[in-house]
Parts: sequence; C-alpha cells; structure tokens
Amino acid sequence: MTRSFLMIGQSNMAGRGYLKDVKRIYDEQIRMLVNGRWQTMTEPINYDRPTAGVGLAASFAGAWRLKNEPEQIGLIPCADGGTSLDDWGVGGALFDNAVVQAKLAQRTSELDGILWHQGENDSVAGRSDAYYDKLCIIVDALRLELNTPEIPFIAGGLGDFLSSGRYGNYFTEYNEVNRALQTYAQTKPNAYFVTSNGLTANADGLHFDALSQRKFGIRYFDAFHGRKSVLSPLPDELDLIVTIQDRALTKNEKSTLLEISFARGELALHELEEQLAKLEQ
Repeated sequence: MTRSFLMIGQSNMAGRGYLKDVKRIYDEQIRMLVNGRWQTMTEPINYDRPTAGVGLAASFAGAWRLKNEPEQIGLIPCADGGTSLDDWGVGGALFDNAVVQAKLAQRTSELDGILWHQGENDSVAGRSDAYYDKLCIIVDALRLELNTPEIPFIAGGLGDFLSSGRYGNYFTEYNEVNRALQTYAQTKPNAYFVTSNGLTANADGLHFDALSQRKFGIRYFDAFHGRKSVLSPLPDELDLIVTIQDRALTKNEKSTLLEISFARGELALHELEEQLAKLEQ
C-alpha cells in the first residue's frame, strides 16, 4: 500500500528553488498525484505557477524511502503561491481542492501526513494575531473531512531572511507567525514544528533556495519519523541529501530518464538509441 502525504500552503511549500542548483531526485517508488492517478515523481512536483521549482517534498520522500525501502510513497501537491489563511478557509476553493485530491489519493493509498508551509501572507497588517485560531479551524476540518483524526501535521517555520529581502518591509510579523506555529505544535496532538534556522533564500529574499529546500525536507521527515518538533538543524542533513540524490538508478529508471530527455528535445533520436543500447549491454 502506498503511503501518501498532502502538501499544502503557499509558494515555499510548492517550491521555488532553482532546478539547476541541485541534483535530480528520481525514484520510481516516489509517486505524485496527477489527475487523480499516481505518476513517478519529477520536479517541479507542485506546478502552481510558471516559477515553480524545487520544494521540500522530494527530499522528504527520499528520506522516507531510506527508512521504508521496499515501500512506495505518494505526494499530493495542493500548495498555491501567495495565499493567506483566509484563502485556505474551510469551504473555500483551496480547502475543497485539497480535500478532493486527498480523497482521490485515499482510494489507492494510506494518507499518513499533512505537510504545511504557509504564513508569509499572514505576516502583515496584524493578521498574525489570528493565525493560531484560524489554523486550528483549518486543520481540525481537514482531519474531519479526511476521516484521519490523528494524522500528523507538520509545519515549517518562515525564513529569518524575510525581514532583509526584497519584500522585507512587507513581512514584518513573520516572527509572530512562527510563534503561532510553534504554539500550535506545543498545544495540539500529533502536530510538529520544523525550524528554518540556517536556511537561505533565492535572490528575492522570499523563497528558500534549492539546497535549503532539500535540507528542509530532511527536517520535515525527521519530525514525522520521530513524532517530534525539530528545533535546530540536523547534523547529517548534507550527508542524507547526497545519499538520496546519488542513489543508484535501476535500468528502467535510467531508460525512462533518457526517454524524458528525448521527449524534451535534449537528445537526438540516434543519441537516445545509442544510450538505450548501452543499457542493454
């Protein structure tokens, strides 16, 4: 049975890390939900905008696979950039879409966790004051709708770089949002907070860069696996990232990646056929 995870929040959950900055993670046992069906994961996983890129879910899934090698994991991408908690309100389009997608996934998988990263759009104009209460309502409703009352909910902190980036004058309440997220993890069952300490941003000072997203995914998995909040960087983050990204590919995985490169116009037909023939030797 595939174990699945719902990805919700705004752009830093969808991912804006530059694809060119990290090695590809490719594993036929890591799946993503597309049109209600499972496909082998490729990044961007959560294509909410043309700027979509590397998010935390790929390394989360890779770390999960290291602990569950024979099993299959499924990712349910539902994050949407630039959204507030009000946009995620119960009965709204984003909430309803996440429920529908998760229920589709539940037909062929066991829903094991909710991965949340959101808050930049609630770090302004006093919105952070209501963050905790609004989050409680949303998570309670998700668990009720999905009939998963004890499902782990894992939320990551907003980056410390927000105050000094391009939009620094806008996100003046990010510390308050982080405190609300930590309070939620401390006061609610099966809820865990993941620190963003030490993570860095793209040039925009708003979105985690690709390597930071890889580290963040490792921390999210550590929180899920240990059923605990992760309040400081993990000492083996980089080693785990290398292990996940340098995993030996199966012959079928290598063949599929060649077919993808050919379909994208990156390989000529004769190059494809030559490299496929080498795989058969």
